[in-house]
Amino acid sequence: MTEPVVGHLRDQETMVARVESGAAPDWVGDHWRTFRDGLLGERNGSPFPCFFGAESVRDGDPLYTAVPSMTDKDALLELGGTLAEYLDVYEDHNDQASLVAFFRPPERELSEREYHEALWHVLQFLHVHDPEPWPEDIPTDPDDPHWEFCFAGEPMFPTCRAPFYGDRKSRYCPIGLEITFQPRALFENLNVTGDTAAGKHAREVIQGRLTEYDGVCPHADLGDWGVEGDREWKQYLFSEDPEQAPDTCPINVSREHPKAAPARPTSVSEPRAGDD
Repeated sequence: MTEPVVGHLRDQETMVARVESGAAPDWVGDHWRTFRDGLLGERNGSPFPCFFGAESVRDGDPLYTAVPSMTDKDALLELGGTLAEYLDVYEDHNDQASLVAFFRPPERELSEREYHEALWHVLQFLHVHDPEPWPEDIPTDPDDPHWEFCFAGEPMFPTCRAPFYGDRKSRYCPIGLEITFQPRALFENLNVTGDTAAGKHAREVIQGRLTEYDGVCPHADLGDWGVEGDREWKQYLFSEDPEQAPDTCPINVSREHPKAAPARPTSVSEPRAGDD
């Protein structure tokens, strides 16, 4: 197995093979193991709350990438290219396959505020370098209940895990930032959007499991897309300390296109010794 993981789109079989052979960087292996153990293990006698996600990992459905920086321009351009590639091929791979992005851990411990800033820097960068216009049917104002992040013309739900969580272990990753990109079409394929009976039942089950797994009530910002009073953006990276979380969505969305000259790097400028 010689396929590199950093900066590329890989299936779960390849990810596991690279990690187990020692060919992937240590930080990628650490990410994979904590991701696998979190979704397939139990806490407080309860399985991981999102049974769709757990089943997907158990069946080997997700696609993966590893990103060597949360801020480096070339690394984020590569992520954009990988995300576009994923959107082109995921339904051929499996129509329930999400994209899991493992980010190289920072050199120092970051605060919750800095992780919020890092996430929105990544999403803003992707938006500015989006190869497609913002979809006409999605509002550009994040304070609209029908707003959600879009890329390459596809609305999606990027949900995150990070190191700063205490009680909410369902969102805890001890290594660094982790983003799972889930196109809205994926939820439609599962028939679990918020406006369906199956979706409402799934939400009830997941919220019950959240209470058991985390040992605390589900987050106050947990909601459904399109429901008045709920805001999608707040759910991407739940706050632990409200004082460190943004009060308004820190992204500037425009229908102007293109906003930046299209570019695809050949390599990431950040040192990569041992990455592959």
